[in-house]
Amino acid sequence: MNIAVISDSHRRFDLAKSAIDFLVESGAEYIIHAGDIVLYDTIEYIKNTNLPYIAVYGNNDAHMIQYANEFNLNKEPYYFKIKDITFKLMHLPFYMTPDTDVVIFGHTHMFEAKKLKDTLFLNPGEICAREKPKSECVMLEIDDKNYKVNYFYKDPSEDDYSKIVYNFDYESYNKK
Repeated sequence: MNIAVISDSHRRFDLAKSAIDFLVESGAEYIIHAGDIVLYDTIEYIKNTNLPYIAVYGNNDAHMIQYANEFNLNKEPYYFKIKDITFKLMHLPFYMTPDTDVVIFGHTHMFEAKKLKDTLFLNPGEICAREKPKSECVMLEIDDKNYKVNYFYKDPSEDDYSKIVYNFDYESYNKK
């Protein structure tokens, strides 16, 4: 299962579109946005991929509440399941308890992937290239043996992404 994970797109629709297109072309089956969407165009573009998607409001998304019925936008922390994997999605890293298989968050604009006990904690970094000169996104691959985090980044003025892969063994994730 391939899950596109993005966050902190802010006012950079061009970079959000680039990341979404890249991840969809790379085989994404789901899209997750960890908040600070900011622009209507970004959430509309995600919806128009026709892939299942989930997003949470970020601290810069108060104006997006008016679109709650139009899009799959949720308050944090938002718990959900894809197949047999449990997720907790938030923007602000305030609910960092390991109470699901995967915890996804944003806000810090810093990529992070680490496993603590039986939980993968994942922050895809920032799409907007505001805090550093790179636009970042993640493809999370989940199979029955491990979590593979494909971290992609690029200079905002370039077309091609570079990639770093992080593998996390799948020990007790299959609890059922």
